[in-house]
Amino acid sequence: MKTAKDYIDEANKIVQRVPTPEGIALHAAGNTVFVDVRDSKSLRETGTIAGALHIPRGMIELSADPATPYYNKALTPETHICLVCGGGVTAALAGKTLKEMGYPNVTNVGGMKDWIEAGGPAEAFDG
Repeated sequence: MKTAKDYIDEANKIVQRVPTPEGIALHAAGNTVFVDVRDSKSLRETGTIAGALHIPRGMIELSADPATPYYNKALTPETHICLVCGGGVTAALAGKTLKEMGYPNVTNVGGMKDWIEAGGPAEAFDG
């Protein structure tokens, strides 16, 4: 039987973790799509990365598949996608899913708390 730790370890091996300062530099360069995979309640409490898409972890497969009505056109295999969550675990799991779906350039910037503490651009979430 696989444990949650097994899934997390697998995801962390597959999805590169980007240090927060590097994530902030990627954001400033403007050629990366940032995706916050947390639920709306968490986003309302802490805000999110400025300009980030909100795609909850439970919707990532549907949002990344062009064959579904939930497809988000900002997600393409050519795009660098950088995921954020509360602490990095959910972002890693979502990143592994995206990689398995054929998105080769996916990274994990970790948690929103670290982003805010490092002075990363953030905005309130009103969704």
